[in-house]
Amino acid sequence: MSRRPMTSKRSLLLAALLTTAVSVAGCSTLSKINPFDKKEANKTLATQGQRISVIAFDQKVEPAEALKGADFFLPDPVVQADWPLPGGNAEQSVEHVAAAANFDIAWRKGFGQKANRKFHVTAPPVAADGKVFVMDGEASVVAIDARSGATVWRKDLRPAKAPGKKRGFMGIGGGTADRTGFGGGLAYANGKLYVSSGFRFVAQLDAATGAEAWRQQTSTPVHAAPTVQDGRVFVVSTDNELLTFNAADGAPGWTYQALVEPARILAASSPAVSGDTVVAGFASGELVALRATNGNDLWSEALSRASRTNALSEIRDIAGRPVIFKGDVFAVSHSGVFAATDLRTGQARWSLPVTAITSPWAAGDVVFVVDKAGQVICVSREAGQVYWIRDLNDTDKLSKKQKKKRAKHPLLWSTPILASGRLITVSSEGQAVALNPKTGETLKTLKLGQSVLLGPIAMGDTVYVATDEADLIAIR
Repeated sequence: MSRRPMTSKRSLLLAALLTTAVSVAGCSTLSKINPFDKKEANKTLATQGQRISVIAFDQKVEPAEALKGADFFLPDPVVQADWPLPGGNAEQSVEHVAAAANFDIAWRKGFGQKANRKFHVTAPPVAADGKVFVMDGEASVVAIDARSGATVWRKDLRPAKAPGKKRGFMGIGGGTADRTGFGGGLAYANGKLYVSSGFRFVAQLDAATGAEAWRQQTSTPVHAAPTVQDGRVFVVSTDNELLTFNAADGAPGWTYQALVEPARILAASSPAVSGDTVVAGFASGELVALRATNGNDLWSEALSRASRTNALSEIRDIAGRPVIFKGDVFAVSHSGVFAATDLRTGQARWSLPVTAITSPWAAGDVVFVVDKAGQVICVSREAGQVYWIRDLNDTDKLSKKQKKKRAKHPLLWSTPILASGRLITVSSEGQAVALNPKTGETLKTLKLGQSVLLGPIAMGDTVYVATDEADLIAIR
């Protein structure tokens, strides 16, 4: 069964890849996004059904005066036994892991086709049963021993080529097919590994051996990782369609069609599931909550500013995963809205003018987000006020030559992870930075040597990072 919104679909004369979409300046001077009465803007909490903006018109996102020097609660770190989904669990929300205590590289292992103009590594690693599962830019899935880095098994999932044709999706390949047949994602559940792919399929593998159990074709490529919960596989295609499958046999279930949006980011969002509610973000900027069992609409909102300042701000994509934490949904869009929404009612709580392609990270009393300009922002989870901001792309100490290079090739930072008392994020220049989560102060830096756009994950005492060069790096 298909669920479709009543509003008409938009068609934009925009097309964007990650390398171009992220070149615009950050969100610090974006206009006010509160659509409600100005008299409500100074309240610290939203009233029922309202979203408040804690930033006045055309002002910067800045730490709140009332929170300067104020402490906040963070839970103690806990060992993560596994990391079966891109965000750690079905809610895409893991507070504080006990891992990477020394913050040193233990080993690195190559796992396949690295990113280039034709292929892109878009699958965040997942980990379970003592193995880390990764996928390269050509739909080759590899299981790697979590302690030693040794390869356990490898499975090439690219469709077989037709006679006289190059290998590509749907078995016919060639030309454009090869270009769109990249990336996808992974998810683990009950001894099975679920794979989505830009070669237009979703499949189930045996996590112990890599043997393929079933495969279902999709009408459009899938660049996002699946989410698996309660016997269902949820995944969003490049056509902005949320697809569901029976986890046991791959039988298609209900679908939901969001507004078709040709302008999008290469990175793609995985749904979050809590109880019988699934929350998905789309390239149209729509954040939608649906009944997980049948796809019935619960609520939706648009994470898009009413007034946009340039062509790239027309890209509304929610490229990062929505995060469900303590009854709220946290999500951020490329169009400049970082929002908190009540999961049950869909009522708006607060919003900030933050532009990002990463996923928020919620823990204790706060939620962290890394914006497109390289600012790490620590926000009060309840009030939406800012505790601190750390600019990782500060160019004050760079030479003129370095500043010119940085302007031409902006430095991007990943979704963070809170591990052993450090907030860790990695960069497109191959740096890993550990920050004090209470202040934003740099505690330690680590040179990875390769560009990274995917956020780190953790299992046991180790943090794992998958690079654009298709290397898996273990940090302990």
